[in-house]
Amino acid sequence: MTDLTLETEPRSHQLPGDIAVWIFIFAELAVFGIMLIGFAVARSLDPATFHAGREALHPLIGLLNTVALITASYLVATAVHQFRHRCPGVQWRLWFAVAISCVYTIGKLWEYVNLYSEGYNLSTSTFFMFYFFLTFFHFMHVILGQVILIVLAVKVRNGDYDGSDMNGMESGASYWHMVDLVWLVLFPIIYVLA
Repeated sequence: MTDLTLETEPRSHQLPGDIAVWIFIFAELAVFGIMLIGFAVARSLDPATFHAGREALHPLIGLLNTVALITASYLVATAVHQFRHRCPGVQWRLWFAVAISCVYTIGKLWEYVNLYSEGYNLSTSTFFMFYFFLTFFHFMHVILGQVILIVLAVKVRNGDYDGSDMNGMESGASYWHMVDLVWLVLFPIIYVLA
């Protein structure tokens, strides 16, 4: 009988990327969590206002934004995988992720302009105060995530990242996935359940 042993890489039980990025991510998630708790409490106190506010939103744009961010996250995840295995096409996946995420940026700006032209703003109601605060705070995180993805793509193109050190790529990808995760919570809470 022959003893066969398979060589496998030891499994790492650490978070991908830099610990400082994870501290930042957890802090941002805490802020979003507090804001969502405030949203839930305010909604429970005045459900009619929140229902009326939700009726003024554009759920198709919200759904399109969701698909764009999920697609961008898929591209970022596959870029990290390709980078880890030193496969070509990493920078193009990152550029495509930025381009796809611009669907969200443009859609959200259109929605803000449309709502404002219809007379909705921070002082319209408690719903719109939360809507604008939550979605604009998220919108700014998307913009920062896009900048991070652009920096990663440029660094890959310039050869600053060669796949031997995953820290920068994993840190940027982790931030982007946090942004996506927050939207996956915000979309149903604001556009469907409010």
